[in-house]
Amino acid sequence: QVQLVESGGGLVQTGGSLKLSCAASTSLNSFIEMHWYRQAPGKQRELVAIIRNPGPTTYAASVKGRFTISRDNARNTVYLQMNSLRPEDTDVYYCHARTNYRHYWGQGTQVTVSS
Repeated sequence: QVQLVESGGGLVQTGGSLKLSCAASTSLNSFIEMHWYRQAPGKQRELVAIIRNPGPTTYAASVKGRFTISRDNARNTVYLQMNSLRPEDTDVYYCHARTNYRHYWGQGTQVTVSS
């Protein structure tokens, strides 16, 4: 059973930075794509960033230029570097991975940006 474990969330002031990690229990080459999503209570889950294997990265318009998704195959880990954080970035952030046949989700990590 594939597991994804997020970490790195926390409380930060407006303008600050956080780096989220998503550690997979298997090789990242097992996945066609990996994603970061975010969701606030009562709201729909929003796609934040995609990293393809192979292929380009893609970002939501709301985070483009501030967030960077990257991968470290040796560590089986995908990262989300978040800079210039805003209060509206406050959400639970989820890691997601997909193969041709299955989807996998992490448990989420809370990011809170204070004004």
